[in-house]
Amino acid sequence: MKTSLSEFIANLPKAELHLHIEGSLEPEMMFALAKRNSVKIPFTTIDEVRAAYNFRDLKSFLDLYFAGTAVLQTETDFYELTKAYVEKAITDNIRHSELFFDPQTHTDRGVPISAVFAGIARALREARSSDGFSSKMIMCFLRHLSEEDAFETLQAALPLRADHTDLWCGVGLDSSEFGNPPKKFSKVFDMARELGFRIVAHAGEEGPPEYIWEALEILKVERVDHGIKCETDERLVKYLAEHRIPLTVCPLSNLKLCVVKKIEEHNLVRLLRSGLCITINSDDPPYFGGYINDNFIAVASAFNLTGEDLVDLARNSFRSSFADDEQKMKWLQEIDEYADNRAID
Repeated sequence: MKTSLSEFIANLPKAELHLHIEGSLEPEMMFALAKRNSVKIPFTTIDEVRAAYNFRDLKSFLDLYFAGTAVLQTETDFYELTKAYVEKAITDNIRHSELFFDPQTHTDRGVPISAVFAGIARALREARSSDGFSSKMIMCFLRHLSEEDAFETLQAALPLRADHTDLWCGVGLDSSEFGNPPKKFSKVFDMARELGFRIVAHAGEEGPPEYIWEALEILKVERVDHGIKCETDERLVKYLAEHRIPLTVCPLSNLKLCVVKKIEEHNLVRLLRSGLCITINSDDPPYFGGYINDNFIAVASAFNLTGEDLVDLARNSFRSSFADDEQKMKWLQEIDEYADNRAID
């Protein structure tokens, strides 16, 4: 069956491995929650919010991001936020999503960490029950804060682990990269590994290849979030390819944050052709102009990707996930059946 590029991508089964649930807050929901929770935000209209999405770099985005998260106050807020993302993910044919969440962003404002966990988990469990939507939760530490703060967050979360073993699988590292190398958090990640958590970290988005090496060798990550700055280190590129360390790349995010000037300058296709395990993701979609299918379409259009290329990217997303092997095989079989019956016109 012949189909258009957009239709091929829309119906292609896929996983999303780099999505910040707080970063999925749409302006309409921001205003609704601000009103419900009596929170003042620095905008008077939705158009003003969207006009502010003109970022110079990662820090300028984070300033707006943290202002927006102030409206998240209760378990119900986190439930509604997550439910809205899941509904969009299902329409984009995402079968499995591994959501990042940042408790420190909320506990610093007095929001109980239990409310964060419970709201996100309730929405994910409902989606699993009603739609078969598969998911995991990855708790991230904010790297602009101290390792001591990260330890306190991990300790506060551990009593919740028994009630979230079906979802909470890992820990990660996010927020502003410059001046906050992965090695700053070596001890808390040692503890997380000893506790059996899966390990990921943002590295090489704006930071140098050395940060990626630190994530690999000190934190011992299983996936690198972003990682596109690896290309300037030939030995690193070879290592990532040989060890099939996945990179969770977010092309529209990189464009919006001026990591690249235009999508045609992005290196993800070169990295894919060099044998790296590249996945495509949306990061913080309302802020960066697109959800996962928008990212696929932007890259496919810019680089004239074939159906086989797109299928390889989708396969990478499932293979790189923290789902069990049996479930991965079912999804990969679904992709194969899909690819056997469709071609891009």
